[in-house]
Amino acid sequence: MSKPSWNLKFTDFLSLAVLLIGAFIVLLPLFVVFLTSLAPAGVTAEGLAKNNWTLANYRDAWQRGKFLLAFANSTLVAIAVTGFQIVTSALAGYALARLKFRGRQALLLIVIATLVIPFQLLVIPVFLVLKWGHLINTYGALILPTAVNGFGIFLLRQYFQTIPVELEEAATIDGANRWQILWRVMLPLARPALVTLFLFTFIGEWNDLFKPLVFTTRPELKTVQLALAEFQEQFTNNWPLMMAAVTIATVPVMLLFLIGQRQFIRGIATTGIKN
Repeated sequence: MSKPSWNLKFTDFLSLAVLLIGAFIVLLPLFVVFLTSLAPAGVTAEGLAKNNWTLANYRDAWQRGKFLLAFANSTLVAIAVTGFQIVTSALAGYALARLKFRGRQALLLIVIATLVIPFQLLVIPVFLVLKWGHLINTYGALILPTAVNGFGIFLLRQYFQTIPVELEEAATIDGANRWQILWRVMLPLARPALVTLFLFTFIGEWNDLFKPLVFTTRPELKTVQLALAEFQEQFTNNWPLMMAAVTIATVPVMLLFLIGQRQFIRGIATTGIKN
């Protein structure tokens, strides 16, 4: 009886060691970026530890990069796209999970097939559609191309299938219609999946450089990643200032992930499990 217990403890120790090594590998670059951002300008990598740290790089990077406008634009675009995707994914995911209609499986296969098509391959037709709709150089060009996403539809469809059908039947007996069942029963129970979709979408939109670079040229529509790319071109040799700008652009999504990590892990762990 003692041998299985020893093996279990050894397995736990090995798992912990692997997790610690993995965390060290992931966090080390972030630590170097943050440490470099605190160094005075013109300091080499060999002399970092010998100098006094300063927060002046963050003030200079914020002012020179004009990140206030970029933060406002990225926040607006990310929230709008996230809202659209949550609504469309919830409606389509519920229909594919619960409603029975002809061609449902074919439609599901089409949704899954869209996941393997890179957005870059669609840039020309999307650009032509946006130009036809007079949306180039507008917020619509940054929001509408990704307002619907096959990943979100598939994610919520899989999660809705984990919810017992008996709950819907009980709500139907109480007089609830499809909309009420979706709003009052399904969506509250699908909160982990909704948080997962929110985090994936928001972080993806916040880190997106492709759409602002292709569909906009107006400075007032500059997003965080576009501002960061321009900042890098201007201050190529000033590593502390560059790392301060990178930290400024990274901190919001890191905080957002830390806040929603519990629901995120729960959503990933339970998606795809069928009763």
